Amino acid sequence: MATAEHGHWRALTPASPLLAELRAVSRDRERLFEVQRAAESRLRAVLEAYHPAPLHLFSSLDRDITLAFITDYPTPSQATRVGPGRMHAFCERHGYSGRTPAEVLVERARPHLLSASAGTVAGKALSARLFTEELQLLNTHLRAYDKRLGELLEAHPDTPIFRSFPGIGPVTAAVLLAEMGEDRSRFPAAGALLAEAGLAPVTRASGRTRQVRFRYAANHRIRHAVDWWMFTATREDDWSREIYDVARARGQGKYRALRGLGARWTRILWKAWTDHKTYDPATHHNRELPATG
Repeated sequence: MATAEHGHWRALTPASPLLAELRAVSRDRERLFEVQRAAESRLRAVLEAYHPAPLHLFSSLDRDITLAFITDYPTPSQATRVGPGRMHAFCERHGYSGRTPAEVLVERARPHLLSASAGTVAGKALSARLFTEELQLLNTHLRAYDKRLGELLEAHPDTPIFRSFPGIGPVTAAVLLAEMGEDRSRFPAAGALLAEAGLAPVTRASGRTRQVRFRYAANHRIRHAVDWWMFTATREDDWSREIYDVARARGQGKYRALRGLGARWTRILWKAWTDHKTYDPATHHNRELPATG
């Protein structure tokens, strides 16, 4: 089997059926997620034009409870009639588990209840209903992908390695496992994996000029997975947060600091993956492989 990477063809060791399905499902989930994000953006634009109140009620537009509110109260005039009692009943009816009282939700909505011509409201309400239905369907499909990814991860022997790292959830683990594969010879050194993930900078020298640049040629799925891993790790892991904070204090930008942290963790991941061992803080914390891998 061969695959196109970074503009050239690379021969790969045939993947096991389990890994092949995991790779297919994780990549198709990524494509569906992009469609879901686009659908959310379209719905947001419609609501901002005539009925922004639902955008200010709950934590995100794509949540089931937000979509349920748009379905039940698709116009500002209908939402205006929602007092604390009706809001409480709505939340109970839809199994809302948030800790925000109904009275607070009502107060959030009130400043954003607009008025517009009947024709505009009718037209926009139709679009909102259709986009809401689309987003609800896409959410259902995403949950189906996540369920299957969970089943595949549970069956794969390498899953405990990836899931043992702080900040790596099921989706991130699935992407990293699917893209790194099972053939350890693909990445004989940590530097090879860093280059694949776009974390090894490109150095260009000419005469007395030497430039270190961001690596654009990379496996973007691994890069994005590592980005999300670092974003989560800095919130869940004290060591990661300390490394990140030190880099920021030295003047590094947010994304440069996250990339540096990502390079550290990716070296540790490579070592654990190569050795077929799970992450052990007692062994790996503050111990890193050389940057050259």
